[in-house]
Amino acid sequence: MTPAARAAAAIEILDRILAGAPAEQTLTNWARASRFAGSGDRNAIRDLVFDALRCRRSFAALGGAGTGRGLILGGLRAAGSDPDAIFTGEGHAPAPLTEAERNAPPAPDGLVALDCPDWLAPRLERSLGHDFPAVMEKLRHRAPVFLRVNRLQATRDQAIAALAEDGIVAVPHPLADSALEVTANARKIQSSQAFASGIVELQDAASQAVVEALPLRDGQRVLDYCAGGGGKTLAMAAQARLRLWAHDIDPRRLRDLPERASRAGAKVTLLEGKAVDREAPFDLVLIDVPCSGSGSWRRAPEAKWTFTEARLAQLVGIQAGILDRASALVAAGGSLAYATCSVLDEENSVQVEGFLQRHPDWHRVTERRLTPLDGGDGFYLSVLKRQ
Repeated sequence: MTPAARAAAAIEILDRILAGAPAEQTLTNWARASRFAGSGDRNAIRDLVFDALRCRRSFAALGGAGTGRGLILGGLRAAGSDPDAIFTGEGHAPAPLTEAERNAPPAPDGLVALDCPDWLAPRLERSLGHDFPAVMEKLRHRAPVFLRVNRLQATRDQAIAALAEDGIVAVPHPLADSALEVTANARKIQSSQAFASGIVELQDAASQAVVEALPLRDGQRVLDYCAGGGGKTLAMAAQARLRLWAHDIDPRRLRDLPERASRAGAKVTLLEGKAVDREAPFDLVLIDVPCSGSGSWRRAPEAKWTFTEARLAQLVGIQAGILDRASALVAAGGSLAYATCSVLDEENSVQVEGFLQRHPDWHRVTERRLTPLDGGDGFYLSVLKRQ
């Protein structure tokens, strides 16, 4: 496909997403229906789509419209490229620019330039302080690709060497002892021998830093209460010799965990429903609660634009309920680790302070905040202990 044909495909896909279709599913559906597109075409179109979603507000301003066509036009202007080279109308290219489209708008500023929704700006400014502009700018760009070295299988140097055999270049990242940043050939990871053999897992460096900050010791009974796909469960397994359980309100999210655990050389027991209470108490309960995902919006950029004030209020209530429920599963003298991939104080320190007011027999031991300025996603961790 030519660059112009790729742009036309991205416009079509973006229009579907802007109409409410999920981004990942829309890209998958387009690829299945477009067998003529090779892997290079699919990757290039994916990049165009996600770049446009990350910068949806500023690209719309530069393109004169919040449509797929407007976003691609705005993206070309933001990159300093000539739109007439793409909008030719020839073959599979988008139609030529109209007279109205040729009148390039002035460069955006303020919240538009930062691609920040108006209603969220005051909350983000309160939470991030003077880092607000820099964090929002980071969220406008693609996230690095990180791997976690599975120390049950290999050292960091051995993992780097194994990846190099498949042409993948990775270097240590300072956020976590197990973290590698992939600097070349990231798209080869899932077909690499290092990945297939369980030496490495895809996991953000900040997520790894959260696990490394947990008070894990050999012999502990540990529950990952909101386990999702189990990334943090497996990361904990590589930190100490633990008895590990994983639970999620939607058991389907855990369906791949047994196979991943086997590949990693870890043992994890899955729990559903009342089985959690039967296995309690635990020495450590990790709750990586449902949240806005504001710390990872560069990975899931459509979420920034579909997130609402009503949804935030709903999440805050859910988080408080999970904190109360999970605290009852912790053994005397045990720890409760509360984590989010959010940079909003309402979901982080304010949420924990509310829990401590409701439960005066608990206290906070440690607290850590990470933003994309630290290299990985935005994360929050608070480790709580019963008095």
